[in-house]
Amino acid sequence: MSMNVGSSGDGSGDPEVMMDINTTPLIDVMLVLLVMLIITIPIQLHAVNLDMPVGAPPVNNIKPEKIQIDIDDRSVVYWQGLPVSAQELEANMDTIGQQASQPEVHIRPNKASQYAVFANVLSTSKRKGLTKMAVIGSEQFVQ
Repeated sequence: MSMNVGSSGDGSGDPEVMMDINTTPLIDVMLVLLVMLIITIPIQLHAVNLDMPVGAPPVNNIKPEKIQIDIDDRSVVYWQGLPVSAQELEANMDTIGQQASQPEVHIRPNKASQYAVFANVLSTSKRKGLTKMAVIGSEQFVQ
């Protein structure tokens, strides 16, 4: 029985050169870097911290005043049920625009009215600084 220990088959007596790369240290270094990266990344919270008031809100028994502006099928503008001209409409809007607590203005145009009249009411309300506006009955325009 014989045993071949480290000698090559060509008879030179030199050991064979190993051509493989030792990847164990490379893997160890990569794992250490990965662990360091995971530790250093901050935990991201998907929440917004708000300081909310504590207690019950005050009771508001005051109902807001509502101003109704109607535009009929002949494009006549009505302020609280009474027909008004463009100058009267502007004067009324100027009066409520200067109030400390503005009332809500509800505009209810008719489908057959002219758009120019409706646009004039909107532009007048914007010029006078009215901020609480609502268009009532807009479902009639959906086809």
